[in-house]
Amino acid sequence: MKNIRNFSIIAHIDHGKSTLADRFIEITKLVPNRQMKEQFMDKMELERERGITIKAKAVRMNYVSLQDGKKYVLNLIDTPGHVDFSYEVSRALAACEGALLLVDASQGVEAQTLAHAHMAQKLGLKILPVINKIDLEHADSDSTEEQIWEILREPVPAFRISAKNGEGAQELLERIIREIPGPKGDENKPLRALIFDSFYDSYRGVVIFARVVDGVIFPGMDISFYSTRASYKVEETGIFSPDLTRTEKISAGEVGYIIAGIKNTHEIKMGDTIFRKFVNVKPLEGYEEVKPVVFAGFFPVSGSDYPLLKTAIEKLSLTDSSFTWQGETSKALGFGFRLGFMGILHMDIIRERLQREFGISLIVTSPNVVYRVLVKNSTKKILVTNPSQFPHYGDILNVEEPVVKASILTPLKFMEGVLNLLKEKRGKHVKIDYISSSRVIIEYRLPLNEVIMDFYDRLKSVSRGYASFDYEFEEYCSSDMVKIDVLLHGEVVDALSFIVHDSRKHSMAKFICERLKKVIPRHLFEVAVQARVKGRIIARETVPAARKDVIAKCYGGDVTRKRKLLQKQKEGKKKMKMLGSVELPNEAFMSILRVNEK
Repeated sequence: MKNIRNFSIIAHIDHGKSTLADRFIEITKLVPNRQMKEQFMDKMELERERGITIKAKAVRMNYVSLQDGKKYVLNLIDTPGHVDFSYEVSRALAACEGALLLVDASQGVEAQTLAHAHMAQKLGLKILPVINKIDLEHADSDSTEEQIWEILREPVPAFRISAKNGEGAQELLERIIREIPGPKGDENKPLRALIFDSFYDSYRGVVIFARVVDGVIFPGMDISFYSTRASYKVEETGIFSPDLTRTEKISAGEVGYIIAGIKNTHEIKMGDTIFRKFVNVKPLEGYEEVKPVVFAGFFPVSGSDYPLLKTAIEKLSLTDSSFTWQGETSKALGFGFRLGFMGILHMDIIRERLQREFGISLIVTSPNVVYRVLVKNSTKKILVTNPSQFPHYGDILNVEEPVVKASILTPLKFMEGVLNLLKEKRGKHVKIDYISSSRVIIEYRLPLNEVIMDFYDRLKSVSRGYASFDYEFEEYCSSDMVKIDVLLHGEVVDALSFIVHDSRKHSMAKFICERLKKVIPRHLFEVAVQARVKGRIIARETVPAARKDVIAKCYGGDVTRKRKLLQKQKEGKKKMKMLGSVELPNEAFMSILRVNEK
């Protein structure tokens, strides 16, 4: 155990985590040169396309130190950088003793760097600051180091490297061995292991990724899970080298995988403790619970795909446990599921993975946050995760919306534009800190409802892409929120309903009606698109009727014949308007999502 190092790389998105991991893999000769490729640990097609890490991944490397000649086992866990994947980062850090805090020398400390550093400090990890991209012309390593000192609250010398060309990478490995402590644990104690990830294999069932804290796991051993008390016999154990490689056992301090023929996906919970059957142990602590903040309805385009969608979501929840799901029914869309996410990007990634990996065509409703509503004749507050659950306006006494503490790191010259955006989004000032002569951290309290729609895109626009953003939930506050019902041809479409602040109801209602008018196809009768708040119509657009030319066959002749045909058509349209139904295309639901595209 003295020669094991478990560490993670944490950083803001696009600061070079995956590139540095590539250099470590090359130095330790884990993969032959002919098989090596950029972003080697990003296996998912979506990750490689977007150039971001979505899933935390583990790899075990064997390295002989140049300093003392001893052989060391290095377990690296690569983490995502975007704010929406903070849960993945917390899982990775819980399985480590140390972390490399990677900062881009050309961009300096970003908001997510700040959040991850504080998370690692809270867990008591040894933090090694590393400044990357020192080979760039506009790199400012000295200023970046001062910013790191400011966020860590101590002058820790930062190691300077270039992950792209490998400069300083081997020396960094030596520093990891010297400064990050080995794992604490005892092979002779009863088994305790932390589940930090998993995926589903069609042939072998659930493959669990675990960090063994105490004891040993080996094939043939009977194990149980603390939260569900389910028991299984271990069939196979192994390590990530970089693929799944079978071993005789996984001992205390090591990171590896366990296969136990588990087919029921509900019995595996991320952060759970594995222990030996019939042996009572204290569960492991320090693991962060998942707290979804954005909810949306997922419905199959074809109703017959519902069972397929349910199976796909169950399997996907094993590889990404940071989203929650439950069944939902809509009058307009039929049977589906309401999923909870860590943010809008997280929702977009899950939607795309369901479509790509399982081949399901989806309709996704407008995202919303969780509200707490106090109604008449009740002492308990109702949790509203779906606009259709919002009580009748006559029964509501008080509505509370979630408020987050937002940290925005921006160059000084863009501060005015950022502050104006925060004011527009109903933000309340907390403080402004100057971390250098040209960069500031702005802290504001913001309603989460304002954050999830288009805030991130607007922030990048006003700062020309230089501002970075991170947030954490703070509390629920009373707010004047109203539900907007969308009516088509007099019928409420529950899947198009949404909740907004009273001050924005007119502008949002008008915008939604105009957008729907563009995407709803013309019928043989005119269709009214209306927005209703508290029983009153506040916006309306009309989709004109498609007119068939019934007098095209009349060549000359008496005008009364033409009048008869037109009168007959008019009566037919009147009857159709009473009995007809409106066809709503998938684009109508997608248009609500793209409210920021004017």
